[in-house]
Amino acid sequence: MSKKPVILITNDDGISAPGIKALIEVMQEIGTVVVVAPDSPQSAMGHAITINNTLYVNQISKENDKVLQYSCSGTPVDCVKMAVNEILHKKPDLCVSGINHGSNSSINVIYSGTMSAAVEAGIEGIPAIGFSLLDYSWNANFESCKKFVKTIAQQVLQNGLPSGTVLNVNIPNVDEKEIKGIKICRQAKAFWQEKFDKRTSPFGKDYYWLTGAFVNLDKGEDTDEWALAHNYVSVVPVQFDLTAYHAIQELNNWEF
Repeated sequence: MSKKPVILITNDDGISAPGIKALIEVMQEIGTVVVVAPDSPQSAMGHAITINNTLYVNQISKENDKVLQYSCSGTPVDCVKMAVNEILHKKPDLCVSGINHGSNSSINVIYSGTMSAAVEAGIEGIPAIGFSLLDYSWNANFESCKKFVKTIAQQVLQNGLPSGTVLNVNIPNVDEKEIKGIKICRQAKAFWQEKFDKRTSPFGKDYYWLTGAFVNLDKGEDTDEWALAHNYVSVVPVQFDLTAYHAIQELNNWEF
């Protein structure tokens, strides 16, 4: 009888988010689950780590619970580091992050705490996936995406991932019957056209809310944005080596 894989679960919406509860349910069907997630929402934290404050980790699961769960006062990346070094004391067989409430497609991958947790796991040599559902509501329905989450996780456990690579998975917010399948994609070229909403407090002090509109400049039919718009689950392999190899030759021609 084969031993069940150890699966680390984290997120950026916080340990009480419905998305992580849905992910726990799916991963329990596959392996032995350990959860280490932020004790409060940490969306858009990117790859931030805590270096100037103390970190606290609290076990919130009961003795007879099937899943060990810990809340961490830090960022999603902190959670992965703490899990490997202080809780598991070893690398899990798989790290899954999410299921995020909202999109992490295209340029959003840069800002995403969900994906940064997966990337951190990848840096440590752990196969990792970030899952997101295109529904920002706290009461989002995750039933339609569970089947795809399970399939992708099982494929990663079975096949592994190329060195230096993690997966960014986004799932359209439609009924399961309307999802056409899973599509391997590239990241669309897009950006946020940002605007700051300036207001004044009752005490006369100016403050700002960041707002903006998402602008997709990419018309390719091989992108994550195209796939999601056409009701496919998008899977983008993400590398954490940020070297722009195509620019090296050009820079070597400069006169330094």
